[in-house]
Amino acid sequence: MSTQIDLESAVKQARERLDEHTYNVVQRHFHESTGCPFWLGKKAEMNFDPLTEVKCYDDLKKFPLFEDDWLRGGPVERWRMKDHAERPTYVFETGGTTGLPKSRVVVEDHWKDYEIFSDTLPDEYFPRGSNWLMLGPSGPRRLRLAVEHLAQYRAGICFCIDLDPRWVVKLIKKGWMEHLEEYKKHCIDQAVSILTAGHNVKCMFGTPKLIESLCEGLEERGTSLAEVGITGIFSGGTEFTPQWTRYCVEELFGGPPEESGIFMTPTYGNTLMGLACSKPVTAEEKYKISYYAPQPRACTEVVSFDDHHSVVGFGETGRVKLTTLTPEFFVPGFLERDEGEREMPFEKFPWDGVSGVRPFHEIASSTTVGVY
Repeated sequence: MSTQIDLESAVKQARERLDEHTYNVVQRHFHESTGCPFWLGKKAEMNFDPLTEVKCYDDLKKFPLFEDDWLRGGPVERWRMKDHAERPTYVFETGGTTGLPKSRVVVEDHWKDYEIFSDTLPDEYFPRGSNWLMLGPSGPRRLRLAVEHLAQYRAGICFCIDLDPRWVVKLIKKGWMEHLEEYKKHCIDQAVSILTAGHNVKCMFGTPKLIESLCEGLEERGTSLAEVGITGIFSGGTEFTPQWTRYCVEELFGGPPEESGIFMTPTYGNTLMGLACSKPVTAEEKYKISYYAPQPRACTEVVSFDDHHSVVGFGETGRVKLTTLTPEFFVPGFLERDEGEREMPFEKFPWDGVSGVRPFHEIASSTTVGVY
């Protein structure tokens, strides 16, 4: 009984923190001295004043849905906060497979997001001071620099491979599967070279497809992830399913962490949101994967397919709606290209989660997954 009361109290406190955080972020983004040109310009078109009429998270429903086309094209400076004008600024892009890439300017959000994520990693499997392998997309993507910062934040050095996911998608669309296999082999060869060169790499990021290919590549060379020293893996992507996780843990790794010595944690993230952590994935729960956004900096809700203001019941299916609330970036409700089931809060993350994440059924057939 007390555990239930404790959870209810934690949920209430988390909501109060979210309401306060929402108010402060909206004040910052819509004040003339700090806001970015984009939102200050939008403010003039609105039929309400965000500075006086947004006092809590629910008040964000007054905003229209965020349109990702707003992030396509320039000038990119319109997204930079006024008080960040003199600070070193990054620009990160999305895949660009559906037209002009979306761009997001960042000063330090990618550092903050991954420092928060770092606190969720068990040191037993992600030893501080160990080096990392970044087996994922390079180029103008936030992920590459974010994983490198994660390694450095944990006192390690990050080794990165050269991978262009846009080229992968083009190969798939052209049906050049032989070229695709050669490109994948090219990426895996780079990773194997790093892992077998004595660099004390114990931790890594990889997408599900690349982790599987890496395990196969190592097996062809008569070795394995465990034998080359990997103990901690964080991964992400829409192909992270319970079925794949079971296969990965039981077949590729050789068993759960206590047997294989390899711990893997799934994540769900993108350039707009940051990084959502997962509840521990276990065989007892049939490898079910439930994600929890890094509230209050970002929130995910599972909303009705017919009404994006209406949250579905626990266990029910809906579309993933994202809200981003950082001092640098404000997204007051964006319908992701994903759907899933609403999950209950729990001790570590006392707010709603989402499980079974998969491409939104109305657009799934037109989505090219590529290396993700």
